[in-house]
Amino acid sequence: MQAFILCGGMGTRLREETDRKPKPMVEIGGRPLLWHLMKWYASHGINDFVLCLGYRGASIKEYFLDYEAIHSDFTVRLGQPGSVRYHRPHGESAWQVTLADTGLETMTGGRLARAARYLEGDTFLLTYGDGLADVDLPALLAFHRAHGKAATVTGVRPQSRFGELILDGSRVQEFSEKPLVGQGNINGGFFVMERRFLNYLSTEGGCVLEREPLEQAARDGELMMYDHAGFWQCMDTWRDMQLLQKIWESGSAPWKTWSDPA
Repeated sequence: MQAFILCGGMGTRLREETDRKPKPMVEIGGRPLLWHLMKWYASHGINDFVLCLGYRGASIKEYFLDYEAIHSDFTVRLGQPGSVRYHRPHGESAWQVTLADTGLETMTGGRLARAARYLEGDTFLLTYGDGLADVDLPALLAFHRAHGKAATVTGVRPQSRFGELILDGSRVQEFSEKPLVGQGNINGGFFVMERRFLNYLSTEGGCVLEREPLEQAARDGELMMYDHAGFWQCMDTWRDMQLLQKIWESGSAPWKTWSDPA
């Protein structure tokens, strides 16, 4: 099964980093957030990726073209081009990564539609390249297969950035530092889709996945929600980036479901 990852947005609210690189390449613990996301998928046996590129996509291409040299020890014999011998293979040797240019200003639905030429099966995964979670992927897939609809979206309940005051008149009855936002779910990405969902899309640059395609799928009864009550965090702002970095440095990042090589 393939995982399509949307990597083309401009990340305008994280300009401190995205002036130089696309948001999925912003580093958490010395590795791009995109790497963390792919490692999470790979820990569940998903090693075939299609990256939907746009803004500064060349930097993502360069990262994977140079991956062996960046992440391996190697010996090179100077004066003999191509004579590079790599040592101690890294943990990503099973990955297959397709890098698909989908347009600089193309919206999310158009990006998926343009990259769909590389879809090989009927069922595929899709998510955003700027968010991490500890979704139970086997349970998500089982839920999707059981209902038989065209698409499943993972619903999440993110925490508020602000403390919530629960009052009795002017007296604070309860103070909650990081309450959940509202009572409902929001789109957390981590979709599972069937090939027929592509009929809702257009390759036009203005096709927004979260508007007409998903709205129409919902009206048609072809969209279901998997309820994820665990960890989920997007990286929209500098504050979000710092939070993910702090979680990683704690040594107990919820999305780290893989073992480091010895």
